[in-house]
Amino acid sequence: MSAAKTIVVNALPVALMVALIPFIANDVWLSGVYVAIIAISLFIKHERHDLTVFWFGFFVLMASEYFFISTGVETFIRNSLFGVMPLWLPILWGYGFIAIRRGVEALTIDS
Repeated sequence: MSAAKTIVVNALPVALMVALIPFIANDVWLSGVYVAIIAISLFIKHERHDLTVFWFGFFVLMASEYFFISTGVETFIRNSLFGVMPLWLPILWGYGFIAIRRGVEALTIDS
C-alpha cells in the first residue's frame, strides 16, 4: 500500500470522529461512539503497541489540554471532563496518536 493511501485510510476514523461532533450533543454518547469506532478500527488492523500509543496520547494530551485550558489559551463550550474539556477529547487524541504513528511509519518505509 502506498504511503498516501495508508495515511488516508488511517485518518478516516479520525475524520469520522471529528465529523460526528456537531451531530451528537451528549458527550457520554459521543465518547461511546468514539470507543466503538476505535474498537472496530483496531479489530480491522491492530499493530503492536497500538494500545500503548493510544494510552500515551490519551493521558499526555489530556494533561496538555488541561494546562492549555487552565491558562486561558483554549476554551471549550462542552466541559464534561474535569469541568474544562469534553469527555471525548482525550479519546480522540488517543486514536489520533495511533493514526499519526502509522502515517509516520508509512512515510519512513516508503522513503
